[in-house]
Amino acid sequence: MAQEENVLQFQLSTPWTDEVSQETPWNVYPRPQLTRDNWVNLNGKWDYAITLLAQTTAPKKYDGKILVPFAVESTLSGVKKLVGKDQYLWYRRNFTVPPRTDGERLLLHFGAVDFRATVYVNGRVVGGHEGGYVPFSFDVTDFLRRGGAQELTIRVWDPTDAGLQPRGKQVSEPGGIFYTPVTGIWQTVWLEAVPQEYITSLKVTPNVDEGAVDLQINTTSLSRDLNAQVSIRGSGGQPVAGQTVPLVAGSRAGAVRIPLPNARLWSPEDPFLYPLTVTLTDGSGKKLDEVGSYVGMRKVSLGPDANGHTVMLLNDMPYFQFGPLDQGWWPDGLYTAPTPEAMVFDIEMTKKWGFNMLRKHVKTEPATFYHACDTLGVLVWQDMPSGYIHDRSFVAPEAARDAQQPFTDRVHFEREYREMIDALYNFPSIAMWVPFNEGWGQYDTERIADWTRAYDPTRLVDAPSGWTDRGVGDVYDAHLYPGPGMEAPEENRASVLGEFGGLGLVVPEHLWWDKRNWGYQSFTNQAELDTGFRELIEALYGLRSQGLAAAVYTQTTDVEGEVNGLMTYDRKVMKLDTTTSPALFTPLYAPAARRLPILATSELEPRLWEMVSSEDGDLLTTGELPEDAALRRVNGPFVTYADFFQPKGTGWNAEEYLYLTRHFTVDRVPDHLFAEFINTRVDFVVYLNGQIAMDVRAGGGGFGHYTVRRIDGAKAQLREGKNTVAIRVKGTGADKNLSFDLGLFGTED
Repeated sequence: MAQEENVLQFQLSTPWTDEVSQETPWNVYPRPQLTRDNWVNLNGKWDYAITLLAQTTAPKKYDGKILVPFAVESTLSGVKKLVGKDQYLWYRRNFTVPPRTDGERLLLHFGAVDFRATVYVNGRVVGGHEGGYVPFSFDVTDFLRRGGAQELTIRVWDPTDAGLQPRGKQVSEPGGIFYTPVTGIWQTVWLEAVPQEYITSLKVTPNVDEGAVDLQINTTSLSRDLNAQVSIRGSGGQPVAGQTVPLVAGSRAGAVRIPLPNARLWSPEDPFLYPLTVTLTDGSGKKLDEVGSYVGMRKVSLGPDANGHTVMLLNDMPYFQFGPLDQGWWPDGLYTAPTPEAMVFDIEMTKKWGFNMLRKHVKTEPATFYHACDTLGVLVWQDMPSGYIHDRSFVAPEAARDAQQPFTDRVHFEREYREMIDALYNFPSIAMWVPFNEGWGQYDTERIADWTRAYDPTRLVDAPSGWTDRGVGDVYDAHLYPGPGMEAPEENRASVLGEFGGLGLVVPEHLWWDKRNWGYQSFTNQAELDTGFRELIEALYGLRSQGLAAAVYTQTTDVEGEVNGLMTYDRKVMKLDTTTSPALFTPLYAPAARRLPILATSELEPRLWEMVSSEDGDLLTTGELPEDAALRRVNGPFVTYADFFQPKGTGWNAEEYLYLTRHFTVDRVPDHLFAEFINTRVDFVVYLNGQIAMDVRAGGGGFGHYTVRRIDGAKAQLREGKNTVAIRVKGTGADKNLSFDLGLFGTED
């Protein structure tokens, strides 16, 4: 009880909290890529009970009512209780069978249940499912009583962070970047009446290269020869393409390529979708089943930009992808937005800020979320939710080996990963799959990356996002807070910045916790935050010239103790102004500028500097250093400890200032000047030709990634011919493990 009070004591409402229906919340059709008219929503008040694991049969007495589809730990559930690894969570409700014609079957659908669910109808086990992030269904026809009420019971077990199953950021004791547990039903439960022989799913693949739509039609096992009539419609609803697909008796699928010449291509700027209908008919032409869907014609690939760097392409054109890290958490509903309108609000804000992408972080969403991204025009990087126990399967950035996951956990992870891809395959907004994040349960990286690419060759693969790169997948993904920074693109891999930023600002009266609120870099007021954010974005301008293909800013909203969102956790206060951010982002989407090397860093090989004694240091920074001053030629980087990620350089007395100088020649002064640096636990000041150019606080760079900042006034600071840079470096705090290195480059518009 003490743990429950500690974990669940916090509460914060959103503008939609009071709009939640107590009768049928989330009353929208839950499967927009395979629509039928005949469905019944089972969301609403259910009975619930929490029992020990010894209670393997349904309890005779329940504890009270829970509002489905909100997790039992959430405020909106009406319960707000923890369910431990030694307990079951039980659900029960009655339903009435919807009207059906002779021979029709009744399907029971679950959007998502975390983690292990056993389903009973009228006291009989229908089936079970493991995996908290994917939909599943059962045909319950043979379990129904004749007439009257039907009893539906669900038993759920969820070990949260005591198990290795995918769980995202759920932990039993929330703090830092990890959040409240989520147990049980958290997406819509619904019934659907279907014919005896029906379409089970569609696999819709836009084939831009061939000017066609590749369509796989999956059905139940057919007892006779049937036909599937496919119709694709244009913007006015008129048919623009179609075909009849023969389906032979005994089969479960048919495939066809439907020409769609001169197709209108889908993009965030023009998110056009072609409506699609598939009708199942018998030999006489009688309609047996019909489903609706749609296709967005788009192609995601890699290729060179104007500077020859490997970048991400959309529809065969270089396309810089920029968006927020989207966690998808809510203070009132936890994993579940209070209403569909609330969920879409986050996507609409993403567009209004000027982003064209979001990274859905170690969580999935209802299908309606991805449908909204399709229709509004937002690309999605989809993470697989992580599964790991920190001391058993966490892979450090410098680790030579991947985690050694048990066989059964590998099987489960890969099954749920495949089910996630299958469930989300038809959404054109999804551009990349991300199987692992930052070494959280990262195992068999090369095999998982290769399998992903083979299973879905229409999308890119990021394996992993951040930290422990294994040289596989389609991108080299760096994480750097606050950053930004990058690694060099490779011939067959683009360079992306999968996480950066995290600038924090506390907004009183809009906090989840009364303490422990934090950001990766914290500010005391909105003006400071605006300046810090602008500096990060301007630095991205320079990284574009080095081939940066995409960037993900942390994050869409504050989440629990993290106050580094672009809006508060309750969605009531915007920290990024939609009237100014689109213009700030516009240069990112323009063709990349040309990079002009000026002063190389010691990242790849030591670079020669001159070190000045502390006595002469102030004279160095003012440009008044006498010609006979004692200068010691030393190699960068400058490190006081053994750093796995940096080459061996030169140490110094961490108690003293470090004074450095270097001469360089500029053939022509660039339009813009940038510094790239690592400054672990050190502050530094840069002087160019005797004038202060930068004054930087500690915290730049990490894991070998260099931070980049723009230096204002390049044309005033530099001159053609010989130039001099002087730097003063000083450690901060008691920790004397310090490192520093710096380089300069320019860009031309």
